[in-house]
Amino acid sequence: MKFLTDEKLVIVGAGGMIGSNMAQTALMLNLTPNICLYDIYGPGVHGVAEEMAHCAFEGANITWTTDPEEAFTNAKYIISSGGAPRKEGMTREDLLKGNCQIAAEFGDNIKKYCPDVKHVVVIFNPADVTALTALIRSGLKPNQLTSLAALDSTRLQQAIAEAVGVPQYKVEGARTYGGHGEAMAVFASKITVDGKPLSEYEISDEKWAEIKHNTIQGGSRIIKLRGRSSFQSPAYQSVKMIEAAMGGAEFHWPAGCYVNNEKYKNVLMAMPTVMDATGVHFGEVTGTAEEMAALDASYAHLQVMRDEIIELGIIPAVSEWGTINPNLV
Repeated sequence: MKFLTDEKLVIVGAGGMIGSNMAQTALMLNLTPNICLYDIYGPGVHGVAEEMAHCAFEGANITWTTDPEEAFTNAKYIISSGGAPRKEGMTREDLLKGNCQIAAEFGDNIKKYCPDVKHVVVIFNPADVTALTALIRSGLKPNQLTSLAALDSTRLQQAIAEAVGVPQYKVEGARTYGGHGEAMAVFASKITVDGKPLSEYEISDEKWAEIKHNTIQGGSRIIKLRGRSSFQSPAYQSVKMIEAAMGGAEFHWPAGCYVNNEKYKNVLMAMPTVMDATGVHFGEVTGTAEEMAALDASYAHLQVMRDEIIELGIIPAVSEWGTINPNLV
């Protein structure tokens, strides 16, 4: 069996539904035989390891542990879903304090046990600030750590496809930027449907408002339909992100990445990105005046959440980040 790499991939939160799906997806895509399943809940992660063994993936070397030192040592790639899930009636922001504390410990474990890790993907909510917290505490370079943001764009793609009656893959350029939350900025000006600009399709203002609502509330809709938060789609997209970092197919959906330029400073937000073996690289966001105003508002919301975890003492003031992570100077 040929694998993309033989380097160690750690799945954090592997005892949960997202983590177990990530493990299976990574093995089905033949990313690496060496997968370590880590979770603080022993019976759950042990059960996932047993299930993976029962799948009988050829050449797989699956281990499991509840010990962070054992899990993180020699890790070259990490995906973490190791936070509390969102429940019905909760926003992503409701998870702020507890999950950012988990992210801080996660970053500390990276710095302590695997400082030479190549890439880390953080997917537990609110991902914009949990990933930022992990980046600060880990000491990694900004291009080495990303958060999952693609689902907002794939949900927009799906909603438009349903509205105009075409297969989902025929909708291209559907993108959301900024925060992965209620304040995300929805961009439609560059969308094409079967090669034609979206503007050529007659979508009423009422229908467009519905599309935006279904995009922004896509996660909440899954909770209402299934009684639990999304797990298959975040698992798949996050594994595709780590596949790109391993040198596989490039990942072109938006990813959450650290931004500190003339306009947007010291936040982690969804941008137009390309992920490959050299990490994540982002480009400039362009759109209509209305779209750019929405992005500015989303950035302002991210600043508020960032400042809240500073006030909670989970991360220091921005001016002190460089003392913890010299790559953020």
